[in-house]
Amino acid sequence: MQRHHHGYTWLGSGFELHRDGPRRDTHPTFPGNALPPLEVAHWLLKPAAQVRGTWSEPGAALEWYAAQVLPHLEAFVSEWERTAAPVRIGAARERLLAGDDVVGGWWLAGQRFLSVSLVACSPHRARPEFRCPAPAG
Repeated sequence: MQRHHHGYTWLGSGFELHRDGPRRDTHPTFPGNALPPLEVAHWLLKPAAQVRGTWSEPGAALEWYAAQVLPHLEAFVSEWERTAAPVRIGAARERLLAGDDVVGGWWLAGQRFLSVSLVACSPHRARPEFRCPAPAG
């Protein structure tokens, strides 16, 4: 199977992130909830319906990632993060080319949190035993 990346997003109350039980793969609600897991590779244990996109081309994956993050820049709580986010997005290209994960998380106004992840698959380097939730497109 060709190495590819799956995209995952979550935007919600930051208070939900503090309840780490549902973010653990052993929790009964883990498969069905959209909360970011505590371990990035555990996104691959979620149902395929939670995959927001699948890319074999790093450029297309990076475009999607940027499209999830950039519209929220003005809501970032940290001015430094508003400035750094475009730089981080540009630097993510090398990680994608290397077959690594790209993970971002930002606090937004109103105690909200934005999580955007591109998770490598087939196989995942840290968890090669995890099955791919969706085929490469």
